[in-house]
Amino acid sequence: MKNKKVWLGVGAVVLIAIVAWLLSGGKKEQKTEFQTAKVERQDIHTSITATGTIEPVTSVTVGTQVSGIVSKLYVDYNSVVKKGQIIAELDKTNLISELNTAKANQASAQSTLNYEQANYNRYKTLYDKGLVSADEYESARLSYDKARQQAATSRESVQKAQTNLGYATITSPIDGVVLSKSVEEGQTVAASFNTPELFTIAQDLTDMRVIADIDEADIGGVKEGQRVTFTVDAFPEDKFEGQVTQVRQQATTESNVVTYEVVISAPNKDLKLKPGLTANVTIYTMEKNGVLAAPAKALRFTPNEALLQEGQQIEDVEAAQKVWTLEGNTFKAHAVQTGTTNGMMTEIVSGIDEGTEVLVDFSISGGDMPQQEQAQNPFMPRPRNNRQQNGQQPKK
Repeated sequence: MKNKKVWLGVGAVVLIAIVAWLLSGGKKEQKTEFQTAKVERQDIHTSITATGTIEPVTSVTVGTQVSGIVSKLYVDYNSVVKKGQIIAELDKTNLISELNTAKANQASAQSTLNYEQANYNRYKTLYDKGLVSADEYESARLSYDKARQQAATSRESVQKAQTNLGYATITSPIDGVVLSKSVEEGQTVAASFNTPELFTIAQDLTDMRVIADIDEADIGGVKEGQRVTFTVDAFPEDKFEGQVTQVRQQATTESNVVTYEVVISAPNKDLKLKPGLTANVTIYTMEKNGVLAAPAKALRFTPNEALLQEGQQIEDVEAAQKVWTLEGNTFKAHAVQTGTTNGMMTEIVSGIDEGTEVLVDFSISGGDMPQQEQAQNPFMPRPRNNRQQNGQQPKK
């Protein structure tokens, strides 16, 4: 009997606890915690990315204007050359022969000219005295004119042959470094239709540039003078800097993708950058340093009366842009004027003091709400109940 009374007492206590739990709704108290961030001075920037190719600022392709066999090469890859330095020679046998022929023709033409000039002077004297006919005089003058023209032509032929002979000696047009060599000794080059390329010489490898292809959607924000950083796969740990020096107007279309070339300076004092390397470019289209800024999330945050704790209230203001602070039990709105933004941080021009803690987000803890519902933002519109979405009425 004594044990029975004990069990009846325990049962009564459990029953009372269950009734109390049911009357209280069977729910734990929910708690909303708010996340804040300081309004402080930061650097805000926006950027676009692209790829480009590193190349020398000035490079010259050296060719030849005459045909012939390459008889001698004086430079090789990476050779340092000076302006006017001999870098190659062609076989000059035929060119010297052509010059000698032109000189012989010139001598013959000069002899003919001397004879015709003397003959003309003789006929002119006789014509002035009336001893020869006008027809004979004009014939002598015509022969003299032809001889003068032939002599002039022969002199031009000599000059051309001398020039071609000079072209057989290839010299460097600039101070620089030989990047490429397209011929070898003994090779025949023909200049009948175009100028054969023998060498490519870069003027100064310490001053390089990047030619970057910028998408048409981004080109509007690119301006001369903007700061640029880029990396190359050859030195993945190094970051190189330059600036935009030219935005070219010519568009390039490939596979329906329109791009524009942008020239970027690339100082190369340590000679790490080599012509032809691919550069991964970042162009900073907007930079503001040390401006008052707040997270962009703070401008999207709005408190909801449905989630206010006991004693909390809202003080709102009419404004296009505003941020919120929690002062005691009051959610207070502050109208602000904003400036530039990069999507993460937004410049605050006026409306709130530096160092102010503004609300940016919240989290809900406690209660028997399913975890998925607790993670939802109650300050944002919620989707309808599944039954409502299916055209059914929710259970009451």
